[in-house]
Amino acid sequence: MPVFHDYFDTTHQLVRDSVRRFVEREILPYIDDWEEAEEFPRELYLKAGAAGILGIGYPEQFGGSHEGDVFAKVAASEELMRSGSGGLVAGLGSLDIGLPPLVKWATPALRERIVPQVLAGEKIMALAVTESSGGSDVASLKTRAVREGDFYRVTGSKTFITSGIRADYYTVAVRTGGDGFAGVSLLLIEKGTPGFTVGRKLKKMGWWASDTAELFFDDCKVPVSNLLGVENMGFACIMANFQSERLSLAIMANMTAQMAFEEAMKWAKQREAFGKPIGKFQVLKHRLAEMGTQLEVSREFTYRQAAKMAAGKSVIKEISMAKNFATDIADRLTYDAVQIMGGMGYMRESLVERLYRDNRILSIGGGSREIMNEIISKQMGL
Repeated sequence: MPVFHDYFDTTHQLVRDSVRRFVEREILPYIDDWEEAEEFPRELYLKAGAAGILGIGYPEQFGGSHEGDVFAKVAASEELMRSGSGGLVAGLGSLDIGLPPLVKWATPALRERIVPQVLAGEKIMALAVTESSGGSDVASLKTRAVREGDFYRVTGSKTFITSGIRADYYTVAVRTGGDGFAGVSLLLIEKGTPGFTVGRKLKKMGWWASDTAELFFDDCKVPVSNLLGVENMGFACIMANFQSERLSLAIMANMTAQMAFEEAMKWAKQREAFGKPIGKFQVLKHRLAEMGTQLEVSREFTYRQAAKMAAGKSVIKEISMAKNFATDIADRLTYDAVQIMGGMGYMRESLVERLYRDNRILSIGGGSREIMNEIISKQMGL
């Protein structure tokens, strides 16, 4: 994939090269086995931490690097996706949705104790917002936290939590006030806290290598000092976090489409029918031309929103558009890649088979396509 000098500088290229070497050395030789096993070794977090990958975008004081550099994060994310496993990227990167609220709003003591461990890969971080009664409708969450002196008593449950089985720390959305978005807070809850149990490992259509779990809180006692930010201000924290998550999902979608396109191109050049490569037939030649065009447009639009985010601009409408557009293109390109490759595209040994499955979650996670359209229409004044 070409480097786009309008967005990436020499520092970003160094990040890209470093992460690419890590993926080639530590992931690609084993990823097929990890996918079949439906998990990857916990040791990979330590290796990624030692390589500085987990710390990209976080403050140096906690062991991070490139703080606030959006395109360093984009470059690293794109190269991690070269593993060909969205599940591995989601699992290894669960800190990027769980940790930012803690970095921004936790007490200094909590930050200093937890953030360096997570960035080093010694501990695993997860975000717990979704409940069985609703996912994208965060304002209606039901998990309740009642304050008693220096503690909150938490009761409720969460589901579809990435890294839920083996995380050590969870950023949990709870209801501390009345109904609606104004009653939501964020608490840091640690594994092993009495009353907190992790349920079964959930089996999924795609993202096999990531662990996904249910969480249960039964009169779970959490120190008030574990409150992230101000009580009843958690919804704003979650919404701020969502912008970065939606950028990440758009990047994942574009890379999924990129790899599917590359596999289809290789196949079209080498597979022969009726005495010539199938890519020489106009019907496939034009389809591949359209696939390449759609991918370029999606990637450029996503990068543009990343650049605006890097400049400190609000892109609530545009990043929602980018996520929807990128996931639509990934839907189309993974479908077309399987079709072009025919029977081989349906085989588990084929990368496009996994890309096709893994892709499906991208228009659901981080706010569904329908929710994105609600946000876009509201931002348009409708």
